[in-house]
Amino acid sequence: MPTSPSVHHARSQRHEPPSTTGLGPNDFAFVAEVGVRWSDMDAFGHINHARMVTLMEEARIAWLLSAGEDYAPLITSAMIVHVDIRYQAQLRHDDSPLRIGMWIKGFRSVDFTIGYEIRSGVADDASRPACVASTQMAVVDIEKHTLRRLSPTEKDYLSTWSRRLVAGG
Repeated sequence: MPTSPSVHHARSQRHEPPSTTGLGPNDFAFVAEVGVRWSDMDAFGHINHARMVTLMEEARIAWLLSAGEDYAPLITSAMIVHVDIRYQAQLRHDDSPLRIGMWIKGFRSVDFTIGYEIRSGVADDASRPACVASTQMAVVDIEKHTLRRLSPTEKDYLSTWSRRLVAGG
């Protein structure tokens, strides 16, 4: 049975994402360490491309649930409307746990986008990520089944999870 992802928190007020070189765990709004299961592997011995979405989901849920009850309406009304993934290197079972760094890339009136960088648990922090991804999350009025606008309080909250710039970068 998989264990809950372990997490590392860092907060930021910045919106501009830096380059992906030389970043450590404190350069992300949230870092989750997610264990790789044998069922995540494919016949070629690396993590199956579709299972990567599930591993990202585990990290994202840990992050969103860390917000607590104050932001439950935002979290429970968020719905994925788009996923974008770029695979840059293979990840294998020996790379477990994966380090999944996440941040808010931006937000608009009815949605926000989460950025991801996924690295092997044994990779150097400055290494190129094996996978770079984003999920666009729309917020909906659950009772009316329509999109709803992010409140100013929700936008302020989301902006605190923007990725930090590396010093001097």
